[in-house]
This record gives sequence, structure tokens and C-alpha cells, in this order.
Amino acid sequence: MPIQTMKGALRVLLLVAIFFAGVWSHASGVIDDFLFYLPDVRYLVGEHLWLTAVSGALAIGVAIPLGIVLSRPSMARVAETAMQVLNVGTTIPTLAVLALSMSFLGIGTVPAIFGLFVATLLPIARNTYAGLKGVSPALMEAAAGIGMSPVQRLLRVELPNALYVIFAGIRTALSINIGTVPLAFLIGAGGLGELIFTGIDLYDPVMMLAGAIPTALLAVVVDALVATTAFIVVPRGVNPSRA
Repeated sequence: MPIQTMKGALRVLLLVAIFFAGVWSHASGVIDDFLFYLPDVRYLVGEHLWLTAVSGALAIGVAIPLGIVLSRPSMARVAETAMQVLNVGTTIPTLAVLALSMSFLGIGTVPAIFGLFVATLLPIARNTYAGLKGVSPALMEAAAGIGMSPVQRLLRVELPNALYVIFAGIRTALSINIGTVPLAFLIGAGGLGELIFTGIDLYDPVMMLAGAIPTALLAVVVDALVATTAFIVVPRGVNPSRA
């Protein structure tokens, strides 16, 4: 099954689950308990988005140039080795990465942002590399034939044709990031994990869901926003949804 189809099916299942959870909550009178946590949710959503925005922006700012550099012919021998080094960030459990970050950087937002940055880096770098390497050799030969320099070929031919794949990597990375941010609460960085883990500790399902449902909704909304941006930015003919 294609990855995009699986993501679409998961989003539909998520929305159906939220719908039935809402029906159950209303029928059992739990909705009032949810409203009790609404001020906390508003505040913690801001913290959650801030952690995602900072770590995600750092990952995009590092991973895309890194993917570009590794895609150059002169880096062919070391490119895959470098990707395996980046893969360490996803191979090691995220909680372990956060714990290691805390050991060196202390407790709070700094180690959380570093750990989220490491966990987010690979999908963007990998997709940038794959997208650039997947550009048709015929296009590259044609660009060289009309006298384009390597920089011109990169900016005018390679990047526009790789944008759709790059955006797919960004969507994946940000979804992982948003789903991982709740763990940052365990090292004192805040976010919706405060409600989730406190609810688990107190055996309070309403408190737990007050953090879990907004986290799921944030992932869906951010994914939709990045997909819309990709639809607008990626040239027609390169973006399959606009072909």
C-alpha cells in the first residue's frame, strides 16, 4: 500500500476515533471534565508548538543543505555512510536520546530541542538526498547542454524537481516531532506530555485524553498545512496531485 494512502487511512481512522470518543464523552457527562482542563490545554499547546517549531526549523535548516551536499557526485563514496550516521538518531529510542541530551545539557527546553532535532533530522536529509538523486539524467544533460553552471542546475533544475520528495520528508519529520514532544515533559520541557503522563500517574483517563487528543489533532493539522504548502509551492507536473 502506498505511504500516502496509508497516511490518509490513518487520518480517517483517527478522526473516526475522535468522533466516537466525543460521542462517548457527551453521553457519559465526561465533557465537563474535559472543559476543566481547557485552560491548561491552551497553554500547553503553545509550549508544544514552540518546541516543534524550534526543533523542526533547526532540522530543516541543517538537513536540506546536508542532503544537497551529500547528493553531489564528489560525495558519492561517503553519502551512504553519512546517512547511516544520521540514522542513529532514529535507531536509538527517542526517550534514550532525550536522556542522553539531559546528561550533557541539563534539564529543560535545551536538551529537549536537541533531542527532537536529532530525531527529526534523518527523514528530511534522506528525502532531500533521494529527491535530488532521482532527477532525470536527461534533464541534467539538457541543462548542461545549454550552458548552465552546476549551481544553476541545482537551483533551476534539481531542486524544483526534488521539492515534492523534500516536502514529503518534512511532513514525515514534523509528524514524528509532534508525536515525540510529549516525551520532553519527562526532562522538564513542558508540552502536552504534562497532561498525558500526569494523567497516567494519577490514573485519570480524562486528564490523559486532554493531552493525547490535542496532540493527535496537532499532528493532523500540521501535516495538512505542510501538504497545502507543498501543493502551492511545488511546480505543476512535478507534484503528482497537480498533474
